[in-house]
Amino acid sequence: MTHPPAVIIGLMSGTSADGVSAAAVRFIAGEGPTPDVEILATVHRAYSRDQRERLLRAVHGQPLDALCRLDFELGGWLADATDAVLVAARLLPRDVRAIASHGHTLWHAPPAGTWQFGQSAVIAERTGIDVVSDFRVRDVAAGGQGAPLVTIADAMLFAHPERSRALQNLGGIANVSVVPRRGDPAAPRAFDTGPGCTLIDGITRRLVPQLDYDVDGRLASHGMVVAGVLEELLADPFFAAPPPKSTGREHFGLDYLVDLINRCLWVQPAARPEDIIATAVALTARSIALAYERFIPEALEDVLLSGGGAKNPALVRAISQALAPRVVRRFSEEFFDDEAKEAVAFALLGWLHLESRPGNVPSATGARGARILGKL
Repeated sequence: MTHPPAVIIGLMSGTSADGVSAAAVRFIAGEGPTPDVEILATVHRAYSRDQRERLLRAVHGQPLDALCRLDFELGGWLADATDAVLVAARLLPRDVRAIASHGHTLWHAPPAGTWQFGQSAVIAERTGIDVVSDFRVRDVAAGGQGAPLVTIADAMLFAHPERSRALQNLGGIANVSVVPRRGDPAAPRAFDTGPGCTLIDGITRRLVPQLDYDVDGRLASHGMVVAGVLEELLADPFFAAPPPKSTGREHFGLDYLVDLINRCLWVQPAARPEDIIATAVALTARSIALAYERFIPEALEDVLLSGGGAKNPALVRAISQALAPRVVRRFSEEFFDDEAKEAVAFALLGWLHLESRPGNVPSATGARGARILGKL
């Protein structure tokens, strides 16, 4: 049975809490398992400083009434992003089959549970469009990590035609998908490698309060890594734990951030903010390189960087040096704006839900089997 083309809007609010990415994507089912995809428009709506701080405070525990209100308000912010991408794509609500909203991760602690909020009913009421949301919970209920979920998009949409490829995301948390060449039946693998931008951004805001993040990596570029601290940090058990594995601010959050700063100042009392930020950048780069050495045995030549961290030249430079001689490039050099990649991935997950097709990759998450993800 042939299915008519379907436009899905994907929404993503990442761990870094920098804003909402939205993508309007047209899916056309073909004869094979992979649909034809046309990206109609992408937008990114940055959070205000107040919005960002409220989301970050929510992770560290807030009264239930505050969380309840924020859940509904975030639904409104996600609806705003939907409206923006509708305008950019010149679409009307009736042109869209559904919105696929990841929401914002409030807590992620598999196998005990995972919680993404951003009230989907508010999005549906504001836009008049059906919403698929709450994608991670079914995988966790099936014994999986609930992450990374973008692996299926990496395998279906972004595989290399001739060789295996690593797609390295640099959001608040960093994760990698290793996908075989296009058409290869080998199962893709994926896991979180550790902190991405969460520590770099958090340390910048704490030590240089007038900045929301290290713009263009300028501070890190003028800093020196604090000797000795990096090796101590890399001894964290998470880095040695084998996949499947995932993490978040529950581990690499405020307490970890304060500890990193204090370690730097203990070893080097005169350490400047630039030095401490450079140490956080080095931690992200080195932890990624260690993950490749320990858990990715194949000789990968092709690594594509995406996410907010891919816009930080200091971080990109550090990762390129740590992964040499592999060729490290921006995802946007081959496809489209890397900030929209996860929104496109969740649009695909929404389309798979509507097609009653599994959206998780058990070889990546560790779930007991393939599951249809999300709730309509």
